[in-house]
Amino acid sequence: MTRDSEAGFLEQLGQRVRTMRALRGMSRKVLAKVSGISERYIAQLEGGKGNVSIVLLRRVSNAMGAHLEDLIPSTEPSPDWAVIRDLLRKASPGQIVQAKDILAGQSGLVHRRKSFAGIALIGLRGAGKSTLGKMLANKIGWKFVELNKEIEAENGLSVAEIIALYGQEGFRRMEQAALGQLLADNGLTVLATGGGIVSEPLTFDLVLSSFYTIWLKAEPEEHMARVRGQGDLRPMADDRSAMTELRNILVSREPLYARANAVVDTAGLSVEDAGARLIEAVAPVLHNEAQAFGLRSAAR
Repeated sequence: MTRDSEAGFLEQLGQRVRTMRALRGMSRKVLAKVSGISERYIAQLEGGKGNVSIVLLRRVSNAMGAHLEDLIPSTEPSPDWAVIRDLLRKASPGQIVQAKDILAGQSGLVHRRKSFAGIALIGLRGAGKSTLGKMLANKIGWKFVELNKEIEAENGLSVAEIIALYGQEGFRRMEQAALGQLLADNGLTVLATGGGIVSEPLTFDLVLSSFYTIWLKAEPEEHMARVRGQGDLRPMADDRSAMTELRNILVSREPLYARANAVVDTAGLSVEDAGARLIEAVAPVLHNEAQAFGLRSAAR
């Protein structure tokens, strides 16, 4: 490997670490604290200047609840590769044999769509998912569920406590379990998801395949102002660069949020006007639930 190619590799590695950290909603300071690695070293790593060892890189990936290979620069075959990879990790030997047969063209692929579960709202903290979700549920007579509240109720701990005790990976496992339980209960639901649900491929794929999904979008300054108004700066408390970190999170997550069926831009709108725009966005679903769920809008 030449020096130029090594430099390129380190730059790509740094970019992937930055992107993964932003997807997880972690500041550089928080990542340094959880991993036990200095903030200065992580800055060098993200800048493509780190003389990284595999052991330290493993500590960084573990701190983010990510797989080590997620940080290694590579050419992934499709946007769904992460979902396929995680499904294979959980598959039984028999399921792996079936998957090999299908990929080799030796078996017919039967695609089964999951039952329609309702409407899911995704987006950063401060997007209005809880406030607008409750308004929508009351308007259309469906139940409203805030997924993070379900996780807290099922585990007897706050989200912050869960992450402190079990890390990002433990929280994502609980998030997936809570979503599975919600889907097993049936009944039409307006679901407010956590902002970082898009960082877990299997969980987010389950949301997309089970709900008509809407991205509530706003300007970064509005997200920050709303979060501050709620008295919640998790996970960027006491971080002087909180606004920069929030912008990085939004940039990293935007391609995933954009996979939603529709986008509702609440920038500059009052709660009432944003609620009216959300009602307008779900009108096709309410008019004909089954038919609307089978379609993907141009926004996806």
